[in-house]
Amino acid sequence: MRRISWIPRTELIFVALVGLVPLLHQGPAEASGQCHANCQKFHISDTASTALAQVILPPEQGCQTQLSHNFPVPDPKCTPGAINPTLTTQVLRDPDFRTCCVRDNATSAAQKTTTYGWYGIPHPSDNTGQNQTCELDHLVSLELGGADTLDNIWPQCGPSGVSLPDRYFKEKDMVENYLAQQVKSGQIDLSVAQKGIASDWTQYLEDAKAYYHQSSTSQ
Repeated sequence: MRRISWIPRTELIFVALVGLVPLLHQGPAEASGQCHANCQKFHISDTASTALAQVILPPEQGCQTQLSHNFPVPDPKCTPGAINPTLTTQVLRDPDFRTCCVRDNATSAAQKTTTYGWYGIPHPSDNTGQNQTCELDHLVSLELGGADTLDNIWPQCGPSGVSLPDRYFKEKDMVENYLAQQVKSGQIDLSVAQKGIASDWTQYLEDAKAYYHQSSTSQ
């Protein structure tokens, strides 16, 4: 008989929440690998983009990942963040909306990959599943009305030597889901959330962890 080690309840809660984050981030339809959204009903433009700061792309000089609270944040000279103005609060609150309505339409997956070169980061091999070490991340997430353009994309990588739930992009997923929930519930204005996550996503990390911990313990 295989011996089962005892795991503290708090650790089980954390593992459960981390496991749920990708599903919350993608939405029910995308989590199942399908998109059934009737995107035409929203009258949105999947290529619309308004940059939060003007930059020249491709960058004339290399981009440098920076640190905030020991977490990586993108170079604002290369990735200032951008929003899709047609993704209004009303659209984002609609339960039928899916981020697949705008994903990979303004820019292709191949175009997004060029940002690895901008940041001088080698493209990781076998970057899937439990082996994923980097994510081409929307600084302002699509679920927060972010634009699918290169001024809103950066390669978020690391840290090494940790399991998938502890990678930086998984931590940021938690922040994105938390802010999206706050916008939908009217606790924070959409434009405030967009500008806040673009300026420094790490400022919301502790609030996001506390929110999901409280949600788990109240169930």
